[in-house]
Amino acid sequence: MTGTMLRRTLGNSTLELTSIGLGAWAIGGEWRFGWGPQDDAESIATIRAAVDQGINWIDTAAVYGVGHSEEVIGRALSEIPARDRPYVFTKCSLAWNDEEVVSHSLSPASIRREIEGSLRRLRTERIDLYQIHWPVWPSSPPGHDPGSIEDAWETLVALRREGKAAWIGVSNFDAAQLRQISAIERPTSLQPPYSLLRRDIEQEILPYCLEQRIGVIPYSPMQSGLLTGKMTRERIASLPEGDWRRNGKFFQEPMLSRAFAFVDRLREIGDRHGRTPGEVAIAWTLNNPAITAAIVGARRPDQLQGIIGAGSFRLTAGEAAMLE
Repeated sequence: MTGTMLRRTLGNSTLELTSIGLGAWAIGGEWRFGWGPQDDAESIATIRAAVDQGINWIDTAAVYGVGHSEEVIGRALSEIPARDRPYVFTKCSLAWNDEEVVSHSLSPASIRREIEGSLRRLRTERIDLYQIHWPVWPSSPPGHDPGSIEDAWETLVALRREGKAAWIGVSNFDAAQLRQISAIERPTSLQPPYSLLRRDIEQEILPYCLEQRIGVIPYSPMQSGLLTGKMTRERIASLPEGDWRRNGKFFQEPMLSRAFAFVDRLREIGDRHGRTPGEVAIAWTLNNPAITAAIVGARRPDQLQGIIGAGSFRLTAGEAAMLE
């Protein structure tokens, strides 16, 4: 029994979000930054199951599967009655050429091309939350100049006024960058990485967002599957060649042993409540008052069973302290 999923308003918007949303990175399938092979029918079944179980928002990006994640979501939503459709959030700034080589661009012309592509693939006339994916992309070649975040943000403000986006936000921005764009218009939201293993945003970013009423919807609350309780050294060693996690720093020592130590504590707390370690890890992120809701990835309907309970579960003060 999962209980009723809690809801919170996102920043300065009218969006009432369930405390967990479905992350759609993995359903993009195989590409340079993918999670290995993925079956589209299974992806659509996962989206349907998430909606049936009360999740009311999906987060994706144009670049996931170089357009494929958005296409699959568009197909899934076309089969769901309008009154039951979840909000759909997507992102811009990572574009690709005819050879599917991805590059980072903050230019107004590129962003306008990207939103038209996203609207077409998602089969919608307006995106519920449109976000700049990266201010600086870590995979860009040295010396690459994507353009300015101010120009990119002014473009999103214009797209909102034109009705192509209902609300606008950013992803992976630091506090200084949030201040820069807030001089133009305050963003509705920030999407940063946040988990028990990755807590740097607690220092400056979360306090700033709380003070400015910027909603925060973190990704990777289970650190890409590491904190689910299902990950083992053997499973990591057998991840498919196309899965980016094979080379991820959290999947190497010393972080790996640290993750497994956290899982032991997560399991101990979860066992008291009939919750999975993953649900406890998600609930820990939701415990921070600056966090509106968390993005939780799934690629099969059965995976939702180990995460959906986080939407109505809260840690006691003692349990939160146990994880500090």
